Amino acid sequence: MGLYVLAAAKGSPGVTTSSVLLASIWPGEPILADLDPAGGDVALRYRDTSGVPLDPDRGLLSLGAAVRRGVAEVQLSDHVQRIAGGLEVLTGVNSPDQVQGLGPTWQHLARSLRSVPGRDVIADCGRLTPGAATIPVLQSADAVLMLARPTLEGLSHLRELIRGLAELLRLGGYDAVPVGVALIASYRDARTPGEVQSILDQAGLRASVLGILADDAKAATAIRTGDARRVRNSLLTRSAAEIRDRLLAVRRELPGAAATARYESGKERAL
Repeated sequence: MGLYVLAAAKGSPGVTTSSVLLASIWPGEPILADLDPAGGDVALRYRDTSGVPLDPDRGLLSLGAAVRRGVAEVQLSDHVQRIAGGLEVLTGVNSPDQVQGLGPTWQHLARSLRSVPGRDVIADCGRLTPGAATIPVLQSADAVLMLARPTLEGLSHLRELIRGLAELLRLGGYDAVPVGVALIASYRDARTPGEVQSILDQAGLRASVLGILADDAKAATAIRTGDARRVRNSLLTRSAAEIRDRLLAVRRELPGAAATARYESGKERAL
């Protein structure tokens, strides 16, 4: 079904925490894929349904090995593990060297992630650079969600990353991969999405600000420690549900600046 990528330009805006949260409230039974080029956190943070550590030999590396061996039908389900709470995850690598070691298999991995029968995949790609090994995953995505804090440096890095990815993601073309932005900020800061959208528009960048992910430290800590049940009614979860709905609405539609205008006017969907 669908492939949705979360990533950031620089800093620590909480890509993994946001990915876990979105996957936990996603419709159906999504799979969370930990593809952070710097090394994955999911296997370090979470335990399986029995409370024991996840198997380090089962995940992205075992999937990549199956692809390299030319297994006739590589099944993503053979490489995922279920963590406490019920979410199925594809654990990541331990070091950047392992990411680079996957080499040309990334093209095949991207296709595998996008073609899971009846299930969406939420891919945590961590911090991105234009030359990242995970670029084929972004190019295959139904939508990419960039996370950023609305600070001067945060927005500057965001703008330059989107500019660097514009050609690779065919931004502005009929077959562009839609790029959305979620801002980690106070949920009361209603003016911020429109101001950031103006910055992107002035730079000529085809990306839409989808809204705010509430900067809620207590809820984020609960998610990182595997106690997501405590945050079901939190402001962070409610704001993530709004971002989820807008991201799902994108699905290969070209985003535009009008998205933020609809967001601010209080209509149901930003896109």
